[in-house]
Amino acid sequence: MKRLSDIRFSVLDLATVVRGGNAADAFARSARLAQTAERLGYTRFWLAEHHNLDGIASAATSVLIGHVAAQTRTIRVGSGGVMLPNHAPLIVAEQFGTLESLFPGRIDLGLGRAPGTDGQTARALRRHLVGNEQEFSDEVAELRGYLAPTRAGQHVRAIPGEGLDIPVWLLGSGSYGAQLAGQLGLPFAFASHFAPDYLLRGIELYRQTFRPSKQLAEPYVMMGVNVIAAPTDAEASYLATSMKQRWLRMIRDQRGPIDPPVETMDGLWNELEAAQVNARLAASAIGSPETVARQLQALLDQTQVDEMIVVTDTYDFEHRLRSYELLADLVRPG
Repeated sequence: MKRLSDIRFSVLDLATVVRGGNAADAFARSARLAQTAERLGYTRFWLAEHHNLDGIASAATSVLIGHVAAQTRTIRVGSGGVMLPNHAPLIVAEQFGTLESLFPGRIDLGLGRAPGTDGQTARALRRHLVGNEQEFSDEVAELRGYLAPTRAGQHVRAIPGEGLDIPVWLLGSGSYGAQLAGQLGLPFAFASHFAPDYLLRGIELYRQTFRPSKQLAEPYVMMGVNVIAAPTDAEASYLATSMKQRWLRMIRDQRGPIDPPVETMDGLWNELEAAQVNARLAASAIGSPETVARQLQALLDQTQVDEMIVVTDTYDFEHRLRSYELLADLVRPG
């Protein structure tokens, strides 16, 4: 059985805007967090694409990846992910070809099928929506073709992009993404930090359907985990109320910046809403270092994943940095 020191740990960032803050502040925090993650030995720093979502500033994901990569030196930087239905595959290939050319050997391209927003916003992003699984599979193949070496007779080329060794990942929260990643021999990242219900079955399907490829000889699974580590269980639980308030607003379809923590969620949600929020956040480790280690080990025992990508959503940025520092101390080999 794997121990926490046997696997990799990475960081997922949304360029969160706090109540009273703005996007410029969020971008500065993202760069500082990436620098801290690099110093602490995290493997990669990913940014997620969302649109028309008040409180999240990572909409122009490739631009923000360049901003972060320029202010770090060694940590891998990438997308967790680019939502391919929102973009023409050639554009994505050119953008990530540019990033790889600027920061060779440090760029990851994670692809997702969800639009990352509501239907009306999706139409504003791209007039022709990729509406079914086959279209997504075709667009993944088209995108990978642009990143491959030039073929005889190829008329449309990604310049820059063609022939660059950019690792492609598939992201998902269900059976389709897991099976497609397996069939293509690509690493698979499961969005369990907000959609944990299908995690175990999705990992099983991925491993069952995996076919070795030029990129990957054996299955490689990453899972998303919410982590808030603090000196005590009580403080971590208190800090986690900011994340819970955000998810409460989301299930109510109320978007907004992240709010300060509160002493109790009682009175803010009803019993059904509490159950819904807690179900969304089932893949979480919240507490003192000892509690977080125990909870993460339990998740690892269940899944035997190769990597965990950590989301730490707190109102105070210093608490966020501290959480990643405490986690690094827990999982560092030796």
